[in-house]
Amino acid sequence: MANHKSALKRARQNENRRLRNKGIKTRVKSVVKAVRTADTDAAAKLDAAKSVIDKAAKRGIIHKRTAARTISRLTKYANSVAN
Repeated sequence: MANHKSALKRARQNENRRLRNKGIKTRVKSVVKAVRTADTDAAAKLDAAKSVIDKAAKRGIIHKRTAARTISRLTKYANSVAN
């Protein structure tokens, strides 16, 4: 464990950020699953998923290319279900 005052503060900040990021990553996984399991109305769920994924990428929680790849795959899937 850290001994210096600044290192202790850094450890506290890292823990708070880790917990915040964990919640957002869980939300991303949930919306992706919601689109994949949607029988009908996948397009509406896709729009919500795009928003959540883009916000996570903007905040730096997931990489922007990972976000783009995920959105691309979900869009492809939603289009195949619609047809």
